[in-house]
Amino acid sequence: MKRLLILLSACFLCVHFAAAQRSDILTSLRKNVPGQGKVTIHQDARIAALVGSDAVPAAADGSRVIKKAGYRIQVYAGNNTRAAKNEAHAVGVRVKELFPELPVYTSFNPPRWLCRAGDFSTIEEADAVMRRLRAVGDFKAVSIVREQINIPLE
Repeated sequence: MKRLLILLSACFLCVHFAAAQRSDILTSLRKNVPGQGKVTIHQDARIAALVGSDAVPAAADGSRVIKKAGYRIQVYAGNNTRAAKNEAHAVGVRVKELFPELPVYTSFNPPRWLCRAGDFSTIEEADAVMRRLRAVGDFKAVSIVREQINIPLE
């Protein structure tokens, strides 16, 4: 029993000292070591608080998402005129009416207006929804494109 208590105490002390000595990259850069250069870091305190944390920042609308490479369905691609802008928004509204579960993204990517729908991790998922969009018959050119997608955390 005495040996077990000594062994547990030794393990606890090792873990405690290891945690106390753990330092982040900013602390190790600030150390003044003879024979090495000196690094001065000028940054906001909020950046130092984020280093080493698993926090995911909230978007402007309050939702929490992770961005990753994936696929979206391009439903419309026009030029840079006001008519193309209006048509891109109209196509987005139509997609939202037919498929309310799909997120719709209308954006200007010079030199054209784009309307894309969905956040798909695999091309197979995107293909299944693309076939449903084509079956409606309202959209002229429907294709799958690689893009950064939003994965909701909640």
